[in-house]
Amino acid sequence: MQNEMLTFTSGGYRRLASFQVSQLIYDLTVIFVKRFVDPKSRTCDQMVQAARSGVQNIAEGSAASATSKKIELVLTNVARASLEELLNDYMDFLRQRDISPLPPQDPIIREFRQLHIKSIAEFRNFVNQTSRSEAFFASQSPSCRAAQLLITLINQAQYLLHHQINRLQADFIRQGGFSEKMKTMRAKYRPQSEN
Repeated sequence: MQNEMLTFTSGGYRRLASFQVSQLIYDLTVIFVKRFVDPKSRTCDQMVQAARSGVQNIAEGSAASATSKKIELVLTNVARASLEELLNDYMDFLRQRDISPLPPQDPIIREFRQLHIKSIAEFRNFVNQTSRSEAFFASQSPSCRAAQLLITLINQAQYLLHHQINRLQADFIRQGGFSEKMKTMRAKYRPQSEN
């Protein structure tokens, strides 16, 4: 019984696909707003903060999971909400230029999703190659092409976070949280005379 730990395993967020995709979204958003959004606008700061919040809340939730599965669940959901806000900013960017987002079944989007882009260089390479080979995509400005693909990345992150939240909920129902674990362990160590 001495080896039994009161806290849960925590951290390890850097291995999570949701964290990796969200971190790429953050890095690309910083580049995007520097190039294509008025730096004096509130939108510029809001987009960067929403992207950053997506990444940081995944990390913070994972670290907090040692003593609070509830906080991990809440913060992971905050990450998802932050990315939803960012998604709307990219959708607005296209709408204000009278461009519709490419549907998920579009060949460009399907190809992009299947590549599982992991770096800024891979993202840039895909944009450059596709803009030369796909007439419709090439007709869009670089900013709109980037926005189209960032929308796809955000949707991927949202999908991953949705499943992560479902798993966290199931784990919490099955294992309980820190308080339940503390009560169970305390009951094991209580002297027989107290029972």
